[in-house]
Amino acid sequence: MSSDPLLQPYQLKHLTLRNRIIVTSHEPAYPEDGMPKERYRAYTVERAKGGVALTMTAGSAAVSKDSPPVFNNLLAYKDEIVPFIREMTDAVHEQGAAIMIQLTHLGRRTRWDKGDWLPVIAPSHQREVAHRAFPKKLEDWDIARVIKDFADAAERMKAGGMDGVELEAYGHLIDQFTSPVTNELDGPYGGASLDTRLRFCLDVFRAMRARVGDDFILGVRYTADEGLPGGTGRAEGLEISRRLRDSGLIDYLNVIRGHIDTDPGLTDVIPIQGMANSPHLDFAGEIRAATHFPTFHAAKIPDVATARHAIASGKVDMVGMTRAHMTDPHIVRKIIEKREDDIRPCVGANYCLDRIYQGGMAFCIHNAATGREETMPHAIPKAEIRRKIVIAGAGPAGLEAARVSAERGHDVVVFEAANHPGGQIRLTAQSERRREMMSIIDWRMGQCEKHGVVFHFNSWADAHMIAAESPDVVIIATGGLPHTDILSSGNDLVVSSWDIISGDVKPGANVLVFDDAGDHAGLQAAEIIAKAGARVEIMTPDRSFAPEVMAMNLVPYMRSLQALDVSFTVTYRLEAAERRGNAIVARVGSDYGGVARERVVDQIVVNHGTIPLDDLYFELRPASRNLGEVSYDHLITGHAQTLTRNAAGTYQLFRIGDAVSARNTHAAIYDALRLAKDL
Repeated sequence: MSSDPLLQPYQLKHLTLRNRIIVTSHEPAYPEDGMPKERYRAYTVERAKGGVALTMTAGSAAVSKDSPPVFNNLLAYKDEIVPFIREMTDAVHEQGAAIMIQLTHLGRRTRWDKGDWLPVIAPSHQREVAHRAFPKKLEDWDIARVIKDFADAAERMKAGGMDGVELEAYGHLIDQFTSPVTNELDGPYGGASLDTRLRFCLDVFRAMRARVGDDFILGVRYTADEGLPGGTGRAEGLEISRRLRDSGLIDYLNVIRGHIDTDPGLTDVIPIQGMANSPHLDFAGEIRAATHFPTFHAAKIPDVATARHAIASGKVDMVGMTRAHMTDPHIVRKIIEKREDDIRPCVGANYCLDRIYQGGMAFCIHNAATGREETMPHAIPKAEIRRKIVIAGAGPAGLEAARVSAERGHDVVVFEAANHPGGQIRLTAQSERRREMMSIIDWRMGQCEKHGVVFHFNSWADAHMIAAESPDVVIIATGGLPHTDILSSGNDLVVSSWDIISGDVKPGANVLVFDDAGDHAGLQAAEIIAKAGARVEIMTPDRSFAPEVMAMNLVPYMRSLQALDVSFTVTYRLEAAERRGNAIVARVGSDYGGVARERVVDQIVVNHGTIPLDDLYFELRPASRNLGEVSYDHLITGHAQTLTRNAAGTYQLFRIGDAVSARNTHAAIYDALRLAKDL
């Protein structure tokens, strides 16, 4: 028996959980037709294989037709979901883990033009900022109908083999009843009294418990402090916690703090990189101390040390490491095997959640196998034949290719022109708030060194150097260089966002940042310039700025940039620049036409992505067997590259990441994984 607090079993009613680590409910947006089919099942089962005690699916599954999904939720109101749930629960149980599902009615946190185009409902007519729908105020028949829908959905989940159901009671309909900010009803479910505002939640639990019986876990994830003027405050949250415990209807509390009706609110509930780790853990501990009731909690607990402290200190009974398990589904197994150094670190980039809120699937920024378990491995198998792999470039793409190739058992050599690894991530990490990104590089370097990868830094590889290694495979991961040659005239008067971030160019005093790439580099440069005391205008030809940064990552930028009085101009395009004395005149137009304006500044910064640094690739192509060609069919389906276009060639040649085209870190790592896993 281990003495590790995290590895101790926990008895939750009749259910024995094998350790203290859980994956809390979240919606990775993998459903197909609202059902958890192969992709969803493979993703969920992988975490069970990795040793987690309890995995919770869906964040959240919809119980009613007038709760249409806004990020591809599961549809728990359909009977046809039961066999899909059964396949998933059976597979998870075979791995020794428990499994639950989170149910909800979104209330006003959705849109009327989704699903069946039914009116959005809520206990008031107040619109939620994030989803913009003006709701219908619920009638008595709506309330009765939705309570029955919850009970029906819970019965389906029990029939599907789930160990229990958790209700989502923050930001969604149940919380909209409980919070005085959003409940404007009269009568038995409204008014100033907590008794009436909490009644809907308890009635839902009563209906579910009557349907599923006592041998089924029921829990609630709820906010015990909204942090909103006029909302549920700390004192009332403690009282709600006691009443939930005393109801006799539920088996555990899953505590959060905050509100999710705005992007800033959501980001404070689920913090991202640069924000404090475990910011609500002490608060969850206060709830447990006040209630003496099983208490769960998750919110930016990314590392084993923090999770271990949460359990050892008695703050919570079960600790959630949800985004951490998207990064590495085998955390528990590695703890058991005393391989904590091998755990792939969550860097808080929040690529996973930000993609969901823009309608995409959840992918981890630096584990490209997450969500692709059907074709991409988390554990890299050994190759049958040892080969010599030579890689040019030690950015995220090159290091992932090196790591995977080395784990395959190959002889791997990496050339890097700089005196250290990291590529663009090293630039990104220049900002204190994004310093965690360097863990993407540090972890890969540690894994590469463990597997004997040979690095040559300060080495600008050429064809002769590559040939001298007698490679079987050459991978070009040289990245790209900033593309600033985009104006009709005056390109020599601009600097790149990289120039500012790296410190190679000092910020001006009156600066125009033209950003049509819309990624982090533009905002990062603007923040550096503004912090230096400059007047800054960010301009983009798009309808909104920084679309590649996405909602939750935008929050800390906006808090900083607005405090620094940075201005934002959308739908205008920088067309040309010219020198006028000591100033630069920026000529500004618009894709919509009819605009000719000027800005007089002393510095223009352009953020327009990168141009591939691909000279070495084209130099090596003639001597390669495949002439650089990639079979996309094999790449997509996860099979080895076997094309031969030049019988006299002595090696296969590939290029990955920004050496192909300007994309992002995840794309670079995915390029490397799906190529190198079959070498």
